[in-house]
Amino acid sequence: MTDSLLIRDSDRHRLLSALNVETDNLPRDAIAALEALAGEVLHLRAQNQTLMKDFEEASDLADKDALCPVFNRRAFMRELTREIASAERYNTALSLIYIDLDRFKLVNDRFGHATGDKVLKLVSSIILDNIRQTDIPARLGGDEFAVLLTHAEHRHAQDKAHVLEREIQSLIVRDSQSDTSSKVQVGASCGTVTWKRGLSAQALLDIADERMFLAKAETKRDKQVRQT
Repeated sequence: MTDSLLIRDSDRHRLLSALNVETDNLPRDAIAALEALAGEVLHLRAQNQTLMKDFEEASDLADKDALCPVFNRRAFMRELTREIASAERYNTALSLIYIDLDRFKLVNDRFGHATGDKVLKLVSSIILDNIRQTDIPARLGGDEFAVLLTHAEHRHAQDKAHVLEREIQSLIVRDSQSDTSSKVQVGASCGTVTWKRGLSAQALLDIADERMFLAKAETKRDKQVRQT
């Protein structure tokens, strides 16, 4: 029995009707041949729908980070390019936050990479919990994340960056609840930028990255001043 025989007769009849094929005056063998052909068409259509679904699922997996439930760098750059084109066409605001974790290497060195992976997942959850559905989060690689804020001015991006820094600062890694000697308080430094005409996707990301490093350096200086 071929797969086409699993197609319901009613479906074959509806297809023939949709094609305006009259079978009343046709010989029985011709009707059987047409119905078999209709069954094959329906079978191919079902196969195509299955393949399209599989393709969409594969594309979705290709866009996602291997560890965290956010976009990877490649997909993020594609979406950033697309949103820049939209902002340029409709003259809308677009801002970006570049996030780099603090003391993440210390987490890996002290507690192992498995714990480091858990921290990255927690950070992605914090990001997702604190942004809008229209915003686009991504893990750029290692301990670096980014969030593209659609229809957002620079002030909004700065405020959102402060929220994310505060929430990530609350993450504390230690061997047990009672052990405070080896704890590591995870932090984050953020750089923000708002798109202006003429800036490409890579240029926008580079500016946010540079501002993130400036913010990280400023935090280190402030800490040193407090310790003196």
